[in-house]
Amino acid sequence: MKPKHKPYYTARELADALSVNIMTIYRYINKKRLKAYKIGKEFRIEKAEFDRFMQKAKLK
Repeated sequence: MKPKHKPYYTARELADALSVNIMTIYRYINKKRLKAYKIGKEFRIEKAEFDRFMQKAKLK
């Protein structure tokens, strides 16, 4: 059986992937630079939203 890929990231997963403190991710969410859903006590960020965020952050 093939594992399903999640259509979202947690704030912790993004922080680890970007090598930043989780508070940095929370600040991006709080400042509306990164759209997220709060489910229980955790935030979920859609993969498409993360891709948009990274494209916007890319230097030219």
